[in-house]
Amino acid sequence: MSEVRWAALSLAAFALAVPADLLGAPFAFVALLYAVCYVAGGWEPLVEGVRALGERRLDVDLLMVVAALAAAAIGQYLDGGLLIVIFASSGALEAVMTARTERSIHALLDLAPQSATLAGSERVVRADALRVGDEVVVRPGEKVPADGRVLDGESDIDTAGLTGEPLPVPRAAGDDVHAGTVNGTGTLRVRVERDPADSIVAGIAAQVEQATETKAGRQLWIEKIEQRYSVLVVAATVALLAGPLLLGAEFEPTLLRAMTFMIVASPCAVVLATMPPLLAAIAVAGRRGVLLKDATVVEGLAAADSVVLDKTGTVTRGRPEVVAVEPVADLSRDRVLALAAAAEAGSEHVLGRAVREAAAHLDVPRADAFGAEPGVGVRAEVDGAEVRAVHPAAVATDGAAAAAVARHESAGRTAVVVTVDGRPVGVLALSDELRTGATAAIAELTALLGTTPTLLTGDAPTPATRIGRELGLDDVRAGLLPGGKAEVVADRQAQGRRVLAVGDGINDAPLLATADAGLAVGEGAGALAVQASDGVLLRDPLGSLPPLIALTRRAQRIARANLAFAAAVIVALVTWDLAGTLPLAVGVAAHELSTVLVCLNGLRLLVWPGWPAPAKAATAVPREPALSSR
Repeated sequence: MSEVRWAALSLAAFALAVPADLLGAPFAFVALLYAVCYVAGGWEPLVEGVRALGERRLDVDLLMVVAALAAAAIGQYLDGGLLIVIFASSGALEAVMTARTERSIHALLDLAPQSATLAGSERVVRADALRVGDEVVVRPGEKVPADGRVLDGESDIDTAGLTGEPLPVPRAAGDDVHAGTVNGTGTLRVRVERDPADSIVAGIAAQVEQATETKAGRQLWIEKIEQRYSVLVVAATVALLAGPLLLGAEFEPTLLRAMTFMIVASPCAVVLATMPPLLAAIAVAGRRGVLLKDATVVEGLAAADSVVLDKTGTVTRGRPEVVAVEPVADLSRDRVLALAAAAEAGSEHVLGRAVREAAAHLDVPRADAFGAEPGVGVRAEVDGAEVRAVHPAAVATDGAAAAAVARHESAGRTAVVVTVDGRPVGVLALSDELRTGATAAIAELTALLGTTPTLLTGDAPTPATRIGRELGLDDVRAGLLPGGKAEVVADRQAQGRRVLAVGDGINDAPLLATADAGLAVGEGAGALAVQASDGVLLRDPLGSLPPLIALTRRAQRIARANLAFAAAVIVALVTWDLAGTLPLAVGVAAHELSTVLVCLNGLRLLVWPGWPAPAKAATAVPREPALSSR
């Protein structure tokens, strides 16, 4: 990175210049080293400062360069070089932290499909070149390239990224499909019904862009006072120089006093009081699996007093698990589960994966003649009998089987009926379960903020209410479209609240972009969600929130303490310079010492012990004690 290379060159030149000067090296050689130090570390801030002046802004970096040059002009080469090196090193550190986070975030982006296969000709074209009326083929595992209607074929469509619903939905001829959703096991022929630029995904992207532009004005709070203070310092320096000269004072001592004032009053320590603790917070969070995009995010998190959470993939695991196995014939639980796993052996469906994972500890028999029934289930030949694992509506159930199905569906679970040669032998119940430690994390978050988080979801009210009840959340908003989630945040902000939002998937992108601080759950986040967010939670999303907020608040407290200390030093030095005679060497030494101290005070956050180890994920297996009573 250019910032790092220039800062390293400036530091190296300074490190050579100081001992060379002390050892009596030729002046030309020492001057050359100092010149390299000044140019390498100061040319970029100088260019940026001049550009800011063109925009009628006074940049503190320009003030720093002027102060360093002023020190050199009166023979204080070391003092000016130290100013340059400290600022260049700080800028390089910030650039490294920002670039590292951006690289990690870009590596997570799951970009939408860029191509589509035209039906008939099998010609591959750009997805954004599709027009209304075009027919495309969507094969198993491919993403739907545009909003359209199924003309032929049957399959299950994974809409989790768009709607948040964890279970795939069946689609057949006449049904609508949307761009960005993932096709399951069947091949579909789809007619494009909407221009790609007007698709639902594109509409969500537009919402994200609008919300992001609204939030883009957020700045570091120190930057809000930096420019006015810099203008004041320049004006006071000019007054200290021009005033006494107009009254007949001698030029050299007047210039020396003015330059001393400019150096000790310059806001170097004030600016650096805030950045080191904020960067340290970013580094600590990164080591714990939380990527924050920039220092303003730390401020947004520290100020948050209200939290909204997406349900699927955030407070839940985002994938169904088998939570109950109920035999309804003369078979054991293990045998029912093993038969279902055998029938699901060739399935790519999310429910099939859940059943196989639950039966991983069992001896699963071999299955032959596997066949998928899109929207219904699967069938296979196991030990000479036809075994099916299907939706309850696809098979006649009565008695114990019907009662089990009704009980689990009323509890918000997904019921799967297992049959052998057409006779129901058991019912599996699957549910998108809470993340490990979710309840404890919510309780800790509530205690930290003083308010209970709000649960937002596009799911139906029954499963949403169940999840909310398990978490102890009273405010549950179900059946929300992406725009509806963003409206909840906007309403909170209109009440003066600072909102932290956490979600995953395309459907949460407007929510994350609208919030004062938005964090995407990295393991399931789509491209729009990651781009719209201020950071990414790579592991233990809920468990990371309380220590993350505590960390950012601590960083903010350190920054404010640093600012108070730096301001006190500036006031003391300026008072000395104005009321008496402050030696330039003393002024520069005290000024730079205060700068170094606030940097070290901020960086001590790097060894902050307040972030516990993440909770270990539980293995997805049936829950033995509870199953017998269901």
